[in-house]
Amino acid sequence: MRDAYHEELDTIGDGLVEMARLVGSAIGRATTALLDADLNIAESVIASDEKVDSLQRELENRAITLLARQQPVATDLRIVVTSLRMSADLERSGDLARHVAKLARLRFPVSAVPNDLHSTILEMGQLAQRLMAKAAEVIVSKDIDDAMQLEADDDRMDELHRALFQHLLDDRWKHGIETAVDVTLVGRYYERFADHAVSVAKRVIYLVTGEHADELSPAPTPVEGA
Repeated sequence: MRDAYHEELDTIGDGLVEMARLVGSAIGRATTALLDADLNIAESVIASDEKVDSLQRELENRAITLLARQQPVATDLRIVVTSLRMSADLERSGDLARHVAKLARLRFPVSAVPNDLHSTILEMGQLAQRLMAKAAEVIVSKDIDDAMQLEADDDRMDELHRALFQHLLDDRWKHGIETAVDVTLVGRYYERFADHAVSVAKRVIYLVTGEHADELSPAPTPVEGA
């Protein structure tokens, strides 16, 4: 009975990793669709979000069943509850990738992003994909140092987001209000996607340590000459 129980816990973890990999792929493909005005890729990203939603529902059902039948305590309870929260972060990430793809579809056959912002949006999309890939690795490895590093990696996304706004506020902006709104939304989608990847990593820290990331004591500074 206990073997089956722990297999169910492992299955929940596997489901989270699959969700993370799916949404990471989705944001990468959505970025391509947005910048290249590729309708086929946009439609595939929109359609594939149903798989993420389905995985979340399946994971929730498994977790609720475990809570009802096994009444886990201590670490096992923390795993189940934290997994539910991570699945919500990942499902929302999938929604954000879908939003990017929907904007690409809305503005087809032209790109919603002006040429002078392509490099910034490309970097934001690539960074979002890398952050989610790292989050998936952290779910598997349970490595606290890697999980904490993810928040530092997210600083670059914040920089890009600020740079995007500075560009929009520049007096030389010549692309009109509609495009400004599109770019504002896209920047927010990527920034929030990265935040969800960081949130997943923070939840792994809580899962392993029982403490929230901002509650952990910093590592002691080595004593010189020790």
